[in-house]
Amino acid sequence: MDLHIAEAIGRPDLVRLDDRLVCLRFETMKVVSALAAVEHLLTTGAVRRGDTLLDSSSGIYAYALALACHRHGMRCHIVGSTTVDATVRIQLELLGATFEQMEPSADLKLDQKRRVARIQEILAAHPEYHWMRQYHDAVHRLGYRAVADRVRAELGPDTPLTVVGGVGSGVSTGALAGFLHDRGGDVRLAGVQPFGSVTFGSEHVADPEIIIAGIGSSIPFGNVRHELYDTVHWIAFEAALSGSVDLLRRHALFAGLSTGAAHLAARWERSADPRRTVLFLAADTGHRYVDSVFARHAEAVPLDELAPRTVDSRAELALPWSLMSWDGAGAPAAARF
Repeated sequence: MDLHIAEAIGRPDLVRLDDRLVCLRFETMKVVSALAAVEHLLTTGAVRRGDTLLDSSSGIYAYALALACHRHGMRCHIVGSTTVDATVRIQLELLGATFEQMEPSADLKLDQKRRVARIQEILAAHPEYHWMRQYHDAVHRLGYRAVADRVRAELGPDTPLTVVGGVGSGVSTGALAGFLHDRGGDVRLAGVQPFGSVTFGSEHVADPEIIIAGIGSSIPFGNVRHELYDTVHWIAFEAALSGSVDLLRRHALFAGLSTGAAHLAARWERSADPRRTVLFLAADTGHRYVDSVFARHAEAVPLDELAPRTVDSRAELALPWSLMSWDGAGAPAAARF
């Protein structure tokens, strides 16, 4: 029996959707990172119960850290993006976290820089606070060790796997694939990125709709291990929308926009190699996307009509979907931390 709801929320479901296509479905994936990170910090003495943990967030990590702090008797302070909605803000308040939100900005890079600057101001006034640094501190990878063990136990130790999912801060697909590599067997990793993200060098290509929250960035992230990725899929809003709508219609799985992009990429990866089982990550539920994605279901394109443009260089990237072999290359210049 779980001792706190955070433990249940952080435990994913493995759902076989089709032959060689499996979804690793989370209610809120970042709870895995935050809970393991806080437990490690407490165990090693880096923090003590009652201390204040501080970080910047666009929403989901804020909720995850607030849950972890609630579980372990910690205080939590969040500097939030302009995108944090009322649902998250109210939950943070009731969980005992303090929250301050940046002024509205149409520029994601400016929003992220202002949040980091505000963190520095708070630390100057409160040096006793512990900055979690979700984008850069490898402690956030630890929670995926148990997830990797479960994947191998259920799918078999010798099953050739391709892991597909949003790159984000680097501690979801990257950490999971890393722990799977440590356990041996044949593992490939396909990362999903939005256009406009510096992480894999698509900042020169703008998506007129939106940068898909949570899987890209306008600033470098220290936790991204570029050398782990075999291929990268850049997917625009319209294609991700189609992936999300199809996932609900075909498999009754209600998940967010980044999951729709991962679903689209995973279907392609499965068709590319009939020997492999493809495991894709669903990071959260679809509730935040009811109006922006699911209410627009009439705009969804059948997935069989979508295919990536295969490119040899980032200069060739183009909407709505581009695919490139990464083959373990290092970070582009703008993504080096």
